[in-house]
Amino acid sequence: MAERKTNDGRNTSGMNVDTKLVRELAELLNETGLTEIEVEDNDRKIRVARGGTVAMAAPMAAPVAASASAPAAAAPAAEPAAEVHADALKSPMVGTAYLAPEPGAANFIKVGDSVKQGDTLLIVEAMKVMNPITANKAGTIKAILIENGQPVEFDQPLVVIG
Repeated sequence: MAERKTNDGRNTSGMNVDTKLVRELAELLNETGLTEIEVEDNDRKIRVARGGTVAMAAPMAAPVAASASAPAAAAPAAEPAAEVHADALKSPMVGTAYLAPEPGAANFIKVGDSVKQGDTLLIVEAMKVMNPITANKAGTIKAILIENGQPVEFDQPLVVIG
């Protein structure tokens, strides 16, 4: 099917791509250092990735360890941590994690703090929206597995509550 465009540049061949959203997602990839981001809105799904193929989507740690910007020693330390902290609260999305409500403010939590189910532990910013990450159970903070301002991936362990 031939691509047709209206006078304002919109595609009329059946597929309507929101180029502004695609550009915003690409900018988010650059800002966070992530390699891939995907958003879904009703029947529309947009995935933006950079560098190489995505055929090997499962072993995400291998390409990161091979990149020149990531130290090689960091990858082996991160993989055992994921196995050791299998019960950790995990990120529900890709974004940037913040341990405090705003710059200069005290962190929401520290190791040793007691929390109740529903307490805010940190924030994950995704597409300029601040998403509170809350405790899934009551307990004591045993470990905080991320740094303030760190990019996080979907299902990445964040906090261990014991």
